Amino acid sequence: MPSRPPWETSERETFRVTFDEDVEAYDRTRPVAPRYVFDDLVELAGLHPGSSVVEVGPGTGQATRPLAERRLQIVALELGPHLAARARRNLAAFTEVEVVTTSYEAWDPDSARFDAVFASNSFHWVDPAIRFHKSATVLRPCGHLIVLATPWVIPDDADRFWWDVQDDYVAVGGGWVDPATKHPDRTGDLGSEVRASGLFEAPTIRRYLFEITFTADDYALNLSTQSGIKELPPAAQAELISRIRRRILEGGGTVAAHLLAALTVARLRS
Repeated sequence: MPSRPPWETSERETFRVTFDEDVEAYDRTRPVAPRYVFDDLVELAGLHPGSSVVEVGPGTGQATRPLAERRLQIVALELGPHLAARARRNLAAFTEVEVVTTSYEAWDPDSARFDAVFASNSFHWVDPAIRFHKSATVLRPCGHLIVLATPWVIPDDADRFWWDVQDDYVAVGGGWVDPATKHPDRTGDLGSEVRASGLFEAPTIRRYLFEITFTADDYALNLSTQSGIKELPPAAQAELISRIRRRILEGGGTVAAHLLAALTVARLRS
């Protein structure tokens, strides 16, 4: 497997459209940060019912829903037409949400300006040449950029599964990854990039470790949506998913995954 994630390679455009192929799996198994994380981001950005938000890459709307439940006015920009269609169905009860089928790069806000730009597990897929600049241009004065990422991590007390499963990756031609490199304390955040842009004030960073238990079937389904898996040849993907599903079943049928919600909130510089 390549040492760099796909959004940092020349194949970024190719990989980011593949999520549209996995609507059912994505909708069913993609983890969402706990509700208290959304409570904090709303407070940190000074949002309130009626505040306007443009969301980058909502997928099927998992992270859109907790914002909509707080009565925010949301324009959600989804690149994948199938994901966008599912998001519209999932969010149909919220009249304050509009899902637009487009990329962030191609979207034309015209004269519209927003109180916040929000991205959950999507900001890294936006063209790095424009991601901060465009966000700054669509914000109102004192508006906020809100970026939430939920990378999978392996704390010291994680199940032995996360060490043993590396053998399955090696068996199908993937790389062995030292679980120590996935420790929460070694997981970075967006703070340095926000500061380097020169467009925002010093960001507020919050980190929250949380846990989700997957059945063997749901974890296998989730694996099929992960960009790292998609880098493998199709036959290797299928074999890897089968091996890992069998390993979970032999270990009792469930596996506890640890994720780190890394929240970055930065106010537009005056």
